Amino acid sequence: MPHVPTEPAGAAAPPRANTVVVVLALAGIVVSLMQTLVIPLIPQLPKLLNASAADTTWAITATLLAGAVATPVVGRLGDMYGKRLMLLISIALLVTGSVVAALSHTLAPMVVGRALQGLAAGVIPLGISIMRDELPSERLGAATALMSASLGVGGALGLPAAALLAEY
Repeated sequence: MPHVPTEPAGAAAPPRANTVVVVLALAGIVVSLMQTLVIPLIPQLPKLLNASAADTTWAITATLLAGAVATPVVGRLGDMYGKRLMLLISIALLVTGSVVAALSHTLAPMVVGRALQGLAAGVIPLGISIMRDELPSERLGAATALMSASLGVGGALGLPAAALLAEY
């Protein structure tokens, strides 16, 4: 019988666990970044979209409403049909919404694109749930904290990035 080496008790986490944490944290940063990118552009939206200032606030409101609905629904669908599948669908909706919003010159497609982006808000709780399934219990606390912190990191990156885009 061949000898199978065992890891010592204090060994580092397997590479798969590290990859899961990094990929999910980056996904959280991207979702958070998307939410904040448009905020510095709010004063310019009426001119850019040929709409009133009151109407252009729907570019923000649609994202928040879609996110509020999607978060519990995507979590439940993840339990029913698979968390990985729902994570991939959420990321696909984010990319589709980003393309629609980027190519829009009027208010309606911008609101549709931003609503599609908002549907990706379930990525954070899905990511935490996937971590609970994939990681050993001793790594779970730090990984969950990193996933939660990705919201703040994305927000911190989004505001200056949008300001640079608006400026130049």
